[in-house]
Amino acid sequence: MNFYERDVNLQDLLKEVWDESFYQWADDRLRFFGGKCAKEIDERAVHTDREGQPKLIKYDKMGNDISEVWLNEGYKKTIEETYGEGIVGYLHKDIPELGQKGDYMYSYAQGYLLSQAEPGFYCPVTLTMATAYLIDHYADEELKAKYLPHVLSTGDVELYEGATFLTERQGGSDVGANEVKAIKEGDHYRIHGEKYFSSNAGACGVAMVLARVEDAPTGTKGLSLFLVPWRNEDGDLNGIQIRRLKDKLGVRAVPSAEVEFTGAKAFMVGEAERGFYYMMDALNLSRVCNAVASIGIMRRSLTEAQDYATKRNAFGQALIQYPMVKDTLVSMTVKQEVETRAVFDLIQAFEKVARKPEEARIEEHILNRVRIAIIKKETAEQAVHFTHEAIEMHGGNGYIEDFVTPRLLRDAQVLTVWEGTANILGLEVLKLFNKYQGHELFVQHVQERLEKVTNKGKEYTLVKEGVLNFIPYADEVLKQPAEVQTYYSKSLAEKMALLYEAVVALEMMEKGARFEKVGRLFIHQQMQKEEPNAEPLALRYADEILHLNKALT
Repeated sequence: MNFYERDVNLQDLLKEVWDESFYQWADDRLRFFGGKCAKEIDERAVHTDREGQPKLIKYDKMGNDISEVWLNEGYKKTIEETYGEGIVGYLHKDIPELGQKGDYMYSYAQGYLLSQAEPGFYCPVTLTMATAYLIDHYADEELKAKYLPHVLSTGDVELYEGATFLTERQGGSDVGANEVKAIKEGDHYRIHGEKYFSSNAGACGVAMVLARVEDAPTGTKGLSLFLVPWRNEDGDLNGIQIRRLKDKLGVRAVPSAEVEFTGAKAFMVGEAERGFYYMMDALNLSRVCNAVASIGIMRRSLTEAQDYATKRNAFGQALIQYPMVKDTLVSMTVKQEVETRAVFDLIQAFEKVARKPEEARIEEHILNRVRIAIIKKETAEQAVHFTHEAIEMHGGNGYIEDFVTPRLLRDAQVLTVWEGTANILGLEVLKLFNKYQGHELFVQHVQERLEKVTNKGKEYTLVKEGVLNFIPYADEVLKQPAEVQTYYSKSLAEKMALLYEAVVALEMMEKGARFEKVGRLFIHQQMQKEEPNAEPLALRYADEILHLNKALT
């Protein structure tokens, strides 16, 4: 099995956005990496989840606090192979064979394949991407020269994985309540305090930490950003101690810890008291990673469900021959493929804002944040739903750890929490509506794309009506008191996600016979109730959408 070769939707959407030379190179590398993810990396992920979880070695034999995190050898091999493919490095440096940088489409395509095997490891990759982004965009030239080549390593120099430490015990999502202090000492600072949920702790080479300098104001406006090396030049810990590793439900590959800073040497990144705003830039990048991980888990859940239904016989025939099973698999396929298109459509827009934020218009920044918020929420919730469907397709076997389905469910659940819960994302949407008229920008964007659709048939009419109905709904919500608005915030996000994906589905209908059926079925399933006496579209299209003729031979 090869996760890339099997995914015709991914191959088609990537071919549309790259020129021929880059596509030929990337197609070859993704084909190689897709095979690795489906075999060796997946096998190592099983071991890491069950027997090889990270372990804290708190003290050495003499009783000294060394706070080391043990990682199994297979996990280390996955680190070497994944970073060697340039999942982080080629975002910021040239690909040797091409003499040009890669792009976010390529990195996120790798992340999508990786997440089908090991979502837990995609977390450290995400943190390293965010660390590279922050150093590249905001650090001074001296810090860049010293640390960025290591964060971008593809095997040429020692790799420094990254980490971003925000959360404190008293604050959680309320970052403005953070208390960690940074005290000036010559040309650097000393960090004191604790971070309560620090992922990739002990495995990273550098951490990006929010802290408050002396006499800084309270709230988020008083936070500065610091680069903190995990170890000093002599190899000793840099005033850092790990209190304990978190015993998590899933994504057990990533060591998440409670970290104490006792005078850790640190270097300010960017301007003082601008740290929260820098970190929010990185948070948007991480939210896109979260969405990519979600559609990856959705894809693996779908693959496992379809393969099992093809092989498993019940009452004299394969499960996949039963109409209700076909309906489940077709609905999963349609949702996953449209949502994948929406995520990568979002990535193309994100690319422009992330590469040169100073050149993007304010409207592009706002629309970028709106789409990231609604798609992060939608994909995370769908990842959990898809794992449920995969387990149900397997019956009792789906609940047994011999199969991948229990791990998929455990790993998917954290994606609704990481980088902002549904409530936090709903508040983000409201803020963008009230402060920047984000709903008007969103509606304008959707309508402009609608007008470019050539097929103005029934599906177009359904989507157009959906957009027209959303406008007064949003306006009415925004007339309400603040506490009432928050009540409707998640509903607003859900309606917007549906409209965005519906427009993507309309555009998908123009890309060939099979994709035309996928797009049409998505719109009908999501925006129109099917009549009981009509032949269900899901069954009419099943053979082509599921490639059943190929799957059953």
